[in-house]
Amino acid sequence: MDLHLHTPASADYQEPDVSYLDILRQAEQRGLDIIAITDHNTVAGYRAMMEEIHQLELLEELGRLRPEEQQKIEEYRRLMDALLVLPGFEFTATLGFHILGIFSPETDVRELEFILRQLNIPLDKLDAGSGEVGATTDVLTAYRVIDEAGGIVIAAHANSAHGVAMRHLGFGGQTRIAYTQDPHLHALEVTDLEKKGRRTTARFFDGSRPEYPRPMRCIQGSDAHRLAKSADGHSLGIGDRVTEVLLPEVSFDALREVFLDSDLARTRPYRPAKAPLDHIQAVREDGNTIVQAFHAGYTQRGGRWYAILADVCAFANTNGGTVYIGLSANAKERPVGVGNPAALIRMLQEEIERRITPPLTVAIDVQETQGVKVVRLVVPRGDDPPYAIDDSKIYVRSEGETNLAVRDEIVSLVLRAQAGVAAVTEDETTGHTEPPRTGVEIVETQERKGTLYHAMRDLRNGNVVKNVTRKSARQLWHYAIVQAEDHPVNPEKVEWHGDIGLLRKRKYKGQARYDLVQRTGDTVRVYYGVTEDGIHGEWADLVGLETE
Repeated sequence: MDLHLHTPASADYQEPDVSYLDILRQAEQRGLDIIAITDHNTVAGYRAMMEEIHQLELLEELGRLRPEEQQKIEEYRRLMDALLVLPGFEFTATLGFHILGIFSPETDVRELEFILRQLNIPLDKLDAGSGEVGATTDVLTAYRVIDEAGGIVIAAHANSAHGVAMRHLGFGGQTRIAYTQDPHLHALEVTDLEKKGRRTTARFFDGSRPEYPRPMRCIQGSDAHRLAKSADGHSLGIGDRVTEVLLPEVSFDALREVFLDSDLARTRPYRPAKAPLDHIQAVREDGNTIVQAFHAGYTQRGGRWYAILADVCAFANTNGGTVYIGLSANAKERPVGVGNPAALIRMLQEEIERRITPPLTVAIDVQETQGVKVVRLVVPRGDDPPYAIDDSKIYVRSEGETNLAVRDEIVSLVLRAQAGVAAVTEDETTGHTEPPRTGVEIVETQERKGTLYHAMRDLRNGNVVKNVTRKSARQLWHYAIVQAEDHPVNPEKVEWHGDIGLLRKRKYKGQARYDLVQRTGDTVRVYYGVTEDGIHGEWADLVGLETE
């Protein structure tokens, strides 16, 4: 467990662009089972994460999730199942001492904010995430309030700055005894837990001293203000100081019972037997393959930016794959990293959306390897090939290279797409008039970022073309989309003749065109731009009943 983690909600967090998913992913990667989010004098970080999850769940319930949002909520669920994430705060008591209050995930965020107000955090500082909050509550009162509210009370970094057990402080021994022996205090977080010798904090508070008779549980936490340890080693990352705890089950109740127990052997410092696996370095050992590509640079100069887009396009057209930016394929070269990952991710998302057609959902995140950040793009195998850059350049992946597709490869991609298109089944029209044999039908419509994308069926041959917009459509398709978007059909205003009806008749280039409607169960199908040579059977009778 690592019970002392900050987020961008803390004013002194060192990586403000880090997301809450990034924090959970890093905790999982470091092998943690339990984490606590403990921002300075606020629960704004935990609240923001939970609000994001609840908003995604609401959109899912309403059926309005975009593909990238669906991926995000699924990732949140996976990580929240893998980790016990506890809400809490790092409170600044009178005289500047820091105290961790950690609570059950069942605790309402409003209740935590009420506790902070009880501890005299000013209302205007409740979301500031600052360690400087003026005159608050004394240490002993803070212990009692947090404990009585059902929380775990830990004196943060007790043997160092802002710690209640730091040596050479300018207060008397009785005060130090009170601050470290109070019955409402459950543990001391220390920075020397893995050291041996008589002068360690754990040894000092082992109950052997007459003036400190209560043995104190000592644990360690990272106090992470960033995802991973800084290059100079001065700032720790998530999981860099970890405590192992013996639990019958991974739950808050079981954890609090340990902190209330007198058996100090149930917690101990934890270090993995070997360094955690660097997954990025591991995949570099295989170099560029049919499913992965590496780019050390990402500027426009020398075509590097276009090469990244070409790989994305190629993976979508082939078997899917992963693009890594900020390191070369040579595992022996040190990664150069990415200076501003958040800005790069925004640029990639915008360029992929603008230049690659049809629309393609690519998951983009930040990874860390050898102390530097790199950007990873996970590209799915597209279900609507061929995918193209700037509407015309189609790429495929072969072994470890991306190449422009040749004719036969393009034909194969088209056939793959057609195989995935569901044609109208026989039972859709069983017992109904067969649709007209000319014109177009809009069979599906999706909204993405304010733009409507339509799937169009050509009634001549039954072919379906997806992702057609008002802007990209031409002639008859454009007409159909304009009518569908601006003048949706109201079934109650249609003059029905059985299950078919005439919506409108118009002249186009001297030829009569009909917009026809048909009921199939609860569905109303609309056929736009039907010409006379496509009308048959009952449709001919219907049209014949109409007068100019």
